[in-house]
Amino acid sequence: MPKLTKRSVEALQAKAQNYFVWDSEIKGFGVRVLPSGTRTYQIQYRKGGRTRRASIGRHGNITVEQARDRAKVIMGELSRGQNPVEEIARHRRAPTVSALCDRFFDDHVLERCKPSTQSEYRRALDRFIKPAIGNFKIVDVQRRDIADLHHKFRDIPYQANRTLGVLSKMFNLAEVWGLRPDGSNPCRHVPKYREKKRERYLSEGELLRLGQTLADVEEDGSETVYVVAAIRLLILTGCRLGEIQKLEWEFIKGDTMALPDSKTGARRIPLPEAAREVLSALPRLSGNPYVIVGIVEGQHATDMQRPWRRIRERAGLSDVRIHDLRHSYASSAISAGTDLALLMRLLGHTQIQTTMRYAHLYDAPVRNAAEENANRLSALVGRPNVTRSGLRVVG
Repeated sequence: MPKLTKRSVEALQAKAQNYFVWDSEIKGFGVRVLPSGTRTYQIQYRKGGRTRRASIGRHGNITVEQARDRAKVIMGELSRGQNPVEEIARHRRAPTVSALCDRFFDDHVLERCKPSTQSEYRRALDRFIKPAIGNFKIVDVQRRDIADLHHKFRDIPYQANRTLGVLSKMFNLAEVWGLRPDGSNPCRHVPKYREKKRERYLSEGELLRLGQTLADVEEDGSETVYVVAAIRLLILTGCRLGEIQKLEWEFIKGDTMALPDSKTGARRIPLPEAAREVLSALPRLSGNPYVIVGIVEGQHATDMQRPWRRIRERAGLSDVRIHDLRHSYASSAISAGTDLALLMRLLGHTQIQTTMRYAHLYDAPVRNAAEENANRLSALVGRPNVTRSGLRVVG
């Protein structure tokens, strides 16, 4: 058995079956030659009464000197009762992040999340997480890997933060499932990007333009009566788009919409007279349980974005999203003096913190109320006599 060198290893010829050539310097260190001509460095040792063998690396990827050094280290660890080879083999068998993504979606998301949330998770997993770190072993992912992924999407900070949230939940479950040590979530201490909340409220003039446009497209038939009705209902109820899109006739109970499920669970929504008039004008289709009928027989409208883009352009409201109609509903309610607790119920929020985003809209009503109250009180106590008191009005 000669000492293995670069020249001697490269001189080895492929045979019909694989064979080994062992090194004369280190017992158990050798090279395996496959029929394809591939040469891999090996170590062979006995453990538990059995002969075991493991690959160190392929010739060409590592040099014979590197393989020999690695063999010395492994043999030394084996002599001290350690088993690095088994650790290497266990690491190779360890699941990847891609496999964790699939388990996370199947065992958690499908079981616990609503369809809209499932779609958001699926998008984050397939478009952002798997391409970036899908091939990583779960146990190998470190904070810098997560930070790099998050930084990669800094130009879309909202999506970057949502993806970070998905990763954090997924790695928490990896700990629960015993795939990572407790407290090892690599998402910890990765700061989120600052998000600028977009607040767009339609003015009375804009609402008038939108109303006229809805009447025009309904009259000329460029949009269906169901699309027009959906937008009117969004304006009049402050509902989320999905709540109107998937509304069924059986959910309407007099002056109330009783939704068995929504983003925040079962919900009862008041139907004011104006909204009931919109519903009364809609034709019901036999065999279709939905209020907002779509193009597929028996189904609800699934695409409101394209008709909305056409309508908003015609109304000169190109920067208005459908969700801004909900913001405008909240703004109108606040202007009418609705307090936060009642607005919370109208919008179907489960936490007052969510409703607090509209708190700044109370400034004008508060100022008006303060002015009216002060006027009433001043009528009783009188106003100061500026001339007699020697005060000078600066204005």
